[in-house]
Amino acid sequence: MWRDAALVAGKDLRIEGRSRVALSQVAPFGIVALVLFAFALGPDRQVMAKGAPGLFWVAVLFCTVLAIQRSVSVESSDGARDGLRLSGIDPAGLYLGKAVAVAAQLIVLEVLLAAGVVLLYGARIEVPWMIVVSCVLGTVGLAATGTLYGALSSGLRVRETLLPFLLLPIAAPVLLAGTRIWQAAMAGGTPASGLQWLRLLVVFDAVYLAVGVVLFGPIQETA
Repeated sequence: MWRDAALVAGKDLRIEGRSRVALSQVAPFGIVALVLFAFALGPDRQVMAKGAPGLFWVAVLFCTVLAIQRSVSVESSDGARDGLRLSGIDPAGLYLGKAVAVAAQLIVLEVLLAAGVVLLYGARIEVPWMIVVSCVLGTVGLAATGTLYGALSSGLRVRETLLPFLLLPIAAPVLLAGTRIWQAAMAGGTPASGLQWLRLLVVFDAVYLAVGVVLFGPIQETA
């Protein structure tokens, strides 16, 4: 399983490295979203800084939808999906590999978006390690759920519109927990208030990774 996961992740990352869709299209989309949020909030820097945690994660969710759609579209032509089914790759390894590839792209995007939040909104991060841990855990959760629901919608003609409908409500715990952790990290006080939200992210990640490993194969067969 782990060998198959490494092969699939390497394949997807090489494809992305050649096309550079994440850096040339998804990242600019996220930055433009942050700029538009800044215009909507107005020139008050205090208001912008207060809203920065939530707006960061909303931008991450938007970018996640685009990254998952890209991951699905890579195998939607030329019979690539059928080729993977017939290759003998473990479905669990296929799921984990695609999730790792998506997570790697999201980490890069989140670094850019975090820099944008600091520069545009004047957000001051007092407890950096909480930000890093929340981004890692949130990315795992988004990649796990996105890969699963991307496979679920991959065989449908309306997958481009169905995927956001399926994914965004499920990803609400990541948005909520990530926002609360960012708020705690920016407040500069005791990190205890953020630890309960970190635990929520850990549980969310564990549940969806387990569900994905078990159900990805049957979903692929029926998609």
